[in-house]
Amino acid sequence: MTAAVVGMAMLGAGALAVSATAPGFAKAPPKAAKTAPKTIIVEMKDMGPEGAMVFVPGFVKANPGDTVRFVPTSPAHNAETIATMLPAGVAPTKGGMNKAFDLVVTTPGVYGIKCLPHYSMGMVALVQVGNGPSANLAAAKAVKLPPFANKRMSAYLAKAQ
Repeated sequence: MTAAVVGMAMLGAGALAVSATAPGFAKAPPKAAKTAPKTIIVEMKDMGPEGAMVFVPGFVKANPGDTVRFVPTSPAHNAETIATMLPAGVAPTKGGMNKAFDLVVTTPGVYGIKCLPHYSMGMVALVQVGNGPSANLAAAKAVKLPPFANKRMSAYLAKAQ
């Protein structure tokens, strides 16, 4: 007799018992472990691996609930979102000049970031929140940016999902 039949026999007539481990029954999948929110550091630099006026790293993957902290390493930088490159329902935000800027990401999608004083010089970054596909990726790819910013952002968008 199987474990399920033995269990029913022991309960008596009219009782029904189901064993989750009896043959033919699948175990419930384990629940995914939630990861604790992290803080991801991005430096605002005059010079970096990709040239002048860069965020390092320029492309970041984050999970909902994480904080992306943009830290100036020299004067005259800020970080702010690009209003036309945000997930639906996310309001644009702006950090102060020469100050760290914390972007708490709660909505999956891609977030475009710029340094306003150096935007035309290509100082942009991209944060992908979640594993994709990002609902706003196609819209972000269609946004018109200054030429140097567009060149860098296109490379970051190619990495996003």
